[in-house]
Amino acid sequence: MLFTSYRLGALELPNRIVMPPMTRSRAAAGNVATPVMAQYYAQRASAGLIVSEGTQISPQGQGYAWTPGIHSEAQVQGWRDVTAAVHTQGGRIFAQLWHVGRVSHVALQPGGQAPVSSSALQAEGVKVFIDPQGRGPEQGVGEMVQHSMPRALSADEIPGVVRDYALAARNAIAAGFDGVELHGANGYLINQFIDSQANRRSDEYGGSLQNRLRFLREVVAAVVAEVGAERVGVRLAPLTTLQGAVDDTPQATYLAAAHVLDQLGVAYLHVAEADWEDAPEMPVAFKEALRMIYSGTLIYAGKYDVARAEEALQRGWADLIGFGRPFIANPDLPLRLQQGLALNTPDASRFFGGGAQGLVDYPGAAIEELAEA
Repeated sequence: MLFTSYRLGALELPNRIVMPPMTRSRAAAGNVATPVMAQYYAQRASAGLIVSEGTQISPQGQGYAWTPGIHSEAQVQGWRDVTAAVHTQGGRIFAQLWHVGRVSHVALQPGGQAPVSSSALQAEGVKVFIDPQGRGPEQGVGEMVQHSMPRALSADEIPGVVRDYALAARNAIAAGFDGVELHGANGYLINQFIDSQANRRSDEYGGSLQNRLRFLREVVAAVVAEVGAERVGVRLAPLTTLQGAVDDTPQATYLAAAHVLDQLGVAYLHVAEADWEDAPEMPVAFKEALRMIYSGTLIYAGKYDVARAEEALQRGWADLIGFGRPFIANPDLPLRLQQGLALNTPDASRFFGGGAQGLVDYPGAAIEELAEA
């Protein structure tokens, strides 16, 4: 099933392989997507669907050096070149929209202000990349520092952040993206509102589960109103505790979140399973419950190989499967997976920052390899 076509809204995907969002930190001055980024994504256009790296919805939403934005006209134009390159190669691409919330630093915030979050709680042990010397991405990843103590967004400020998401979605469509994915995982802002130990509010955005899901609901509803539900996906990481986002009853919380997304009719729910060695195992019963509650397309990502992907598809947990790091070093990954070819090994030292090296210089499968297969 992995190599069969799939209908996602108005898009006909040639296979069920997704290139999930992966931060690469190659944006230029002004957080503008670059020609080498266009080349990178176009090389990987054989994926059924590409989801771009996290793209900040506003200056306040930035959490790392040299990540692209989509809130200025220059940024929109930079992304137009990327989407045009992908479409020329026959690909399909969604923009992942993020606001990192407390996972930021005053050095990256407008006017050196404190980062914002659901609550004034710092995620212990989390560090971020900043660039205090104003260097470019080709000169490295900058300095890794403990992020700053956040302040809680006031209830009066939240509608403005919701509008930022909607405007970013509008800009993404103007930039030629086929849709948008809202980043509600990995300890970023939406996740900070959802998880009980990150959200200590006592107003209408905190306390009860329904209150903690209010921000998610409002953001998704605003983006759906702007670009249409068939162009909207949401990424959640139900059982992980990344960057200090911990929930006391994660299965109940994220089944309720899936119900919210089902009611809003979004095109897909992208479930991020962790990809580290001691990651929490996602129970089969939980996956089956998600399938019962959410009626749209389900994408799973997290250390999948072909065998695990086929099992997930055959058993009905997933409709599409994300392959993350393998896409970094294998621009023709769908072909390699289908033909059973060996995979290139990525250079982890060049995951973040730098130039073309480690981004667009990985080879495709040789003719000799294909002939032998």
